[in-house]
Amino acid sequence: MPLKVGDNITFERTFTVRDVELFTEISGDEGIHHLTPDEQGRLVIQGLLTATLPTKVGGDHNVLARTMNFEFLKPVFTGDTIICEVKIEEFERKENNRTAIKASFLCKNQNEKEVLKGGFSGIIL
Repeated sequence: MPLKVGDNITFERTFTVRDVELFTEISGDEGIHHLTPDEQGRLVIQGLLTATLPTKVGGDHNVLARTMNFEFLKPVFTGDTIICEVKIEEFERKENNRTAIKASFLCKNQNEKEVLKGGFSGIIL
């Protein structure tokens, strides 16, 4: 089904220790808070790992991103389930037979706390 202005797309994911280990290996982000569990045995998820939620939604719709803005509001921990809602703000067919897209997103944890917000723009291939 084609996207249109006003559409909301939701994706959720529960982050694991293995996710953090893999992202640490790939990104090189070895901050001590990503490697050493807190008093509850949790690791802090890398911010850009959390940001894979809205980028996954973009990828599902073949968006080639031009801009991406992230505001990290609260830490995300292993075991947290993050629900990301992406809202289509602009969707317009261009002369070159490509479609321009602009979207905003808000990610909340399982306790309804906002952890990440922002937006992206680009074209759909």
